[in-house]
Amino acid sequence: VQLQASGGGLVQAGASLRLSCAASGRTFSSYVMGWFRQAPGKEREFVSAIGWSSTDYADSVKDRFTISRNNAKNTVYLQMNSLKPEDTAVYYCAVRLATDYSTRPKDYGYWGQGTQVTVSS
Repeated sequence: VQLQASGGGLVQAGASLRLSCAASGRTFSSYVMGWFRQAPGKEREFVSAIGWSSTDYADSVKDRFTISRNNAKNTVYLQMNSLKPEDTAVYYCAVRLATDYSTRPKDYGYWGQGTQVTVSS
């Protein structure tokens, strides 16, 4: 099983980016897919998750980020708008082999390699 994240980059504050995470090796349409991020010197933190028909967001990104998925492509997306310097981090996609949400990284069994997002002020 592989999760391939892409779409990161260097942008100015206020800009937008769209992250993608394509899964291969098995189908995850029945399970929760999520995004986490880790800034230098900080712990990995929950950003957002999506189940079959609902979503969950960290308070820090609510109303700015939108998670979506395309089950036919086994892909999850994270649309990030109004980016702030504090959004700078490596963003990881992950899959939780369950249908209920969790914000804890240890509850996710599959991880992508991460994509760097840098927001300049």
